[in-house]
Amino acid sequence: MIQIYGWIDPKNRSWILKSEPKPVLGHRPIFRELLPAASNTLRPYLAAVRSTLTAALCVENFSSQVAERHNNPEVEARLSSSEVVVNPLTISRNKHEKVLIEPSVNSIRVSIKIKQADEIERILCHKFTRFMMIRAENFIILRRKPIIGYDISFLITNFHTEQMYKHKLVDFIIQFMEEVDKEISEMKLSLNTRARTVAESYLLQ
Repeated sequence: MIQIYGWIDPKNRSWILKSEPKPVLGHRPIFRELLPAASNTLRPYLAAVRSTLTAALCVENFSSQVAERHNNPEVEARLSSSEVVVNPLTISRNKHEKVLIEPSVNSIRVSIKIKQADEIERILCHKFTRFMMIRAENFIILRRKPIIGYDISFLITNFHTEQMYKHKLVDFIIQFMEEVDKEISEMKLSLNTRARTVAESYLLQ
């Protein structure tokens, strides 16, 4: 957590944001609040992912050019021609968090790399995503196997957009990205608490 202070400059009446607890001389303090240190970059990151997903979800029914009477997701097909698969786009928050969006004419694949700061978070992230991917049929758009280099992947086809609202699909992915960090952080805190309790009980023996 970091402390964010705001003042109004009496000269030009402009906002000044400081993380220091002491206001600048001559400036009148207006507000003070506690914010997560990562929130400054999380909102633009999620906004960029949301707008890109919304623009990429312009999918339609498209028959396979390889197999007759088949309609396969072109983003998954290895023999897809270049005119039906759009260039992939990567949105990065930092070197540990990024999203790969791969659009095509009838499908879109979204792969997410979740933040893993240490070994505990890597183990928790692996267990959490594995738990979800085993139950992929309950999530409809979740792939059972992520793309190499990412932790979890979603596949949205034209059949999904015909049966469900596009903005709800985007909301689901954005909400997942918001909640997954919270879930892993809570599990890590719970694990550390249990480890501390076990260590204290062992030392008291």
